[in-house]
Amino acid sequence: MKNYHAVDLVAIAWHAMSRYGFEPRFPDAVIREVSAINGDKIPDSRHAIRDLRQLLWSSIDNYDSMDLDQIEYCERGGNGEIIVTVAIADVDLFVPDNSQTDQHAAFNGTSVYTGIVTFPMLPDRLSKGISSLLPGGDHRAIVIRYAVLPDGSVRPGSICQALVANKAKLVYEEIGRWLEGDTAAPVSVKEVAGLEDQLRLQMEAALRMKKYREGKGALDLETIEAQAVIEQGAVRDIVLQKKNLARQLIEEFMVAANGTMVAFLGKAGIPMIQRVVRIPKNWAGIVGLAETHGAVLPPQPDAAALARFLEKQRSADLEHFPDLSLAVVKLIGPGEYVPLDPGAVPVGHFGLAVTDYTHSTAPNRRYVDLITQRLVKSVLDSKPSPYTHNELADQSAWLTDREKGSKKVERFMRKAAAAVLLHDQTGKTFDALVTGASPKGTYVRLIIPPAEGRVMQGEEGLTVGQRVRVRLLQTDPYNGFIDFAYIGKRPV
Repeated sequence: MKNYHAVDLVAIAWHAMSRYGFEPRFPDAVIREVSAINGDKIPDSRHAIRDLRQLLWSSIDNYDSMDLDQIEYCERGGNGEIIVTVAIADVDLFVPDNSQTDQHAAFNGTSVYTGIVTFPMLPDRLSKGISSLLPGGDHRAIVIRYAVLPDGSVRPGSICQALVANKAKLVYEEIGRWLEGDTAAPVSVKEVAGLEDQLRLQMEAALRMKKYREGKGALDLETIEAQAVIEQGAVRDIVLQKKNLARQLIEEFMVAANGTMVAFLGKAGIPMIQRVVRIPKNWAGIVGLAETHGAVLPPQPDAAALARFLEKQRSADLEHFPDLSLAVVKLIGPGEYVPLDPGAVPVGHFGLAVTDYTHSTAPNRRYVDLITQRLVKSVLDSKPSPYTHNELADQSAWLTDREKGSKKVERFMRKAAAAVLLHDQTGKTFDALVTGASPKGTYVRLIIPPAEGRVMQGEEGLTVGQRVRVRLLQTDPYNGFIDFAYIGKRPV
């Protein structure tokens, strides 16, 4: 028997990065370039930089995140409006176009989070230090302002360059439990004067926007994100990262910030990259999935009808709603990047129920956001666009591919970790959900633990969303294999 406790998951992660076309190691030229940056000195600017350091900025992110891309602040406006201000790290300031660092970031396209080891798009000295909006220092940022109206709609506002200072680094889980009323305000909130009221105002704005988008057909999905728990090099468990109010707050703020960015660039009349989720080609599969739950959806794609179905199912069966959400996500299909010329009709984002959407709020982690930042700066500096339509089209195709590749790496590592966890449970039966069914293979995710694998026996006729019972046949962490046999349907 293989010694699974000796499996080197870190080495497997490095191999997976190379296997899916990434360069996991920073070239010496990039390290030299980043090492030469004077992190104690903010570069001078020829243009007016607003001083917004006095605002009560804060960030909410994962407990171990140091590459902070955005911070937030709210204030009440007239006529019941809430003015939201989002500051985005000015990464372009330290990563000049076509520099060695830029070329490497453009090639990988994104940071990759495997749960075992993180492969950042930019070196840690930059993304977790110089360009990160961590508390304790002054930072240059691109600042986006918009108004949230009483009905939850958003009026895009201004964009400028500014100097900011983060007052508190907050954690999703702690803030989520507090906002949901499960705990008192955490110390990180209490120790900053006025922050408790500030966060409650932010939550008010986010709930307004969420309600408005849901009325327009936004899909309130709750997919399961599994993460391996590693202790002393061994896989001890696989846990779920659940949605909470703090995560919803940041999601709403970023959706509106990205919409404001599109409005700004559109008004300037320059080409950009939009983030889209197309109208589902497999709408028939979604209709069939709804029928298994006793619901009828229109024959043609209808986001609002799907949203109503999902909300009804959430209320009726909260325990299994993540399973349904995952099946719907698979049937809708992935997001992608496409170029958008001035005046052209945007494709839109089916899942978010928004027409104007891009990615601009995570330039430390995604290269497309860095491109958008450069487009914004060209407008602010009254200069021509740094990218042509053809260049944006090429970048869109490449970065869509890089995102798909990153998800393959992350999925592979989840399977590798799960294979280690399950190695001594061969022959055991599990409850599972069918998450993929095509000529390339049929896949399931176990309910406990939430591990994914392929059905190698009895897979004929299985469809996405079915609840099934499977038997574990074998595992292979080095190849990311977890193989099952289908043994029957699972009771609804």
